[in-house]
Amino acid sequence: MFKVNIEKCISCGACIKDCPVKDIEFVEKKASIKNNACVKCGHCIAICPVKAISTDDYDMNEVIEYNKNDFDIKSDNFLNFIKYKRTIRNFKNQDIENEKILKIIEAGRFAPTSGNTQNVKYIVVKDKLQELREMTLEILNDFGKEVLESSTNKLQIKYAKMWIEMYNDYISNPLGNDRLFYKAPILIIVTSEHSLNAGIASANMKLMTDTLGLGSVFSGFLVRACERDSSIKEFLGINGNQNIVSCMAIGYPNVKYFRTVPRKSPDIIWK
Repeated sequence: MFKVNIEKCISCGACIKDCPVKDIEFVEKKASIKNNACVKCGHCIAICPVKAISTDDYDMNEVIEYNKNDFDIKSDNFLNFIKYKRTIRNFKNQDIENEKILKIIEAGRFAPTSGNTQNVKYIVVKDKLQELREMTLEILNDFGKEVLESSTNKLQIKYAKMWIEMYNDYISNPLGNDRLFYKAPILIIVTSEHSLNAGIASANMKLMTDTLGLGSVFSGFLVRACERDSSIKEFLGINGNQNIVSCMAIGYPNVKYFRTVPRKSPDIIWK
C-alpha cells in the first residue's frame, strides 16, 4: 500500500498532478492516496519534494535521491557510446562475475512496463548451456530440412542450409565451431507475456552489458526454435503465458574495434 505521511506533506499537489491513474486526492488539505486504481508505479514517491510518500509493497531502501553528478549523462557521449558498441561473436574463455550478471538484470528490472505490470522474467543459462545448444540445433536442423522440401524463398533456404550445417558441425565436433551462441559463457533469456515489455528490458540490458566491459549477441535462432518447439520452454521452466522475447549470449569480447560504422539514413515521416 502507498501512503502519505501527513506530518511531512506540504500540500503542494505535485503527486496529485503527476499520478497517471488519478488515485490521489486532497483530504483536509493533505495528499491522500486512495489505493483503488494505483498501479504502484512510484511516480508519487519520486516527485514528492519532502519524501512524504512511501510504500510497503517494495523495498524503500532502493530509493536513491537524485544528484546531477551521479545521474546525468552527456547526450553526445551517450550517442557515441551507442554508435561504437558492436555485436560480439568472438568471446574470451572467461567466466562472468555474478555481480555483473545481476547488474545486467537490474537494468532490465527498472525498464518501464505497460501498466507497471513488471511481468518480465529472466533465465540465466550457464551450466546447461551446451545441453540447450544441442536441443536448439536439433530443432533448427529438422526445421531446415522441412524448409528445403517446401519453400522457394531464397532467404528461408539460406537459413535452412545454415541450420543444417550448424547441426552437422555440432555432431562432428560438439566443442568446435559455435555459430549459435559463439561459445559465450552465459545466456540471459528474457521472457514476458508482453513482448514490448521484454524488448525494452532487453535494450536496457544490452547497454548495461556494454558499460561493464562485456559484449553480447542476440540469438534470434533460439527464439525461432522455441517458437517451433515448446520443449525448449519446458527445459527452461517457462510457463505457458511467458514467451521468449530475446536471448543474449554474453561474454568478454576477444576483439577490439577502433571506430564506429556508417548506417543508412533514418526513414522519418514528419507530420
